[in-house]
Amino acid sequence: MSIAVEPDSAGVRFPPPFVYLGALLLGLAAEQFVTLRSFGIDWLLLAATGALLFVAGAAMMLAAAGLFRRLGTNVPPSQPTTLIATTGPYRWTRNPMYLGMALVYAGLAIGFDGPIAFALLPLVLIAIQTQAIAREERYLEAKFGDEYRRYKAEVRRWL
Repeated sequence: MSIAVEPDSAGVRFPPPFVYLGALLLGLAAEQFVTLRSFGIDWLLLAATGALLFVAGAAMMLAAAGLFRRLGTNVPPSQPTTLIATTGPYRWTRNPMYLGMALVYAGLAIGFDGPIAFALLPLVLIAIQTQAIAREERYLEAKFGDEYRRYKAEVRRWL
């Protein structure tokens, strides 16, 4: 699923949440056809860990998206960015939405006792890094110059 991409944007052509969702569903489906179907851990511990990661990730995503809306800039990377967010979760990570999605993904994979889905997460992160974050960083540096380079020097990409 490709999306319409604004000329003044990072040029991300595929909605990043679908990358996470697609890999998660693929991993959970694959577990129906292989013998490695479980982490081998008590379901209560899996559910609690999964819920904790899910809630932390969802809170991070909502905080970051809410901040974008309050600041008047666009959330989707296929639309123009009007400013660099440096407050809220953006004080600790340049990519709280992607980090939040990764935590939600991990929470669901663990909560549903899906080791194959969990094992796919590093591949998802590589895809997000190369196809979304790298494009966004080039775009932001070209658009905001030194302001973005200073922010990039002060705040880590992930954590």
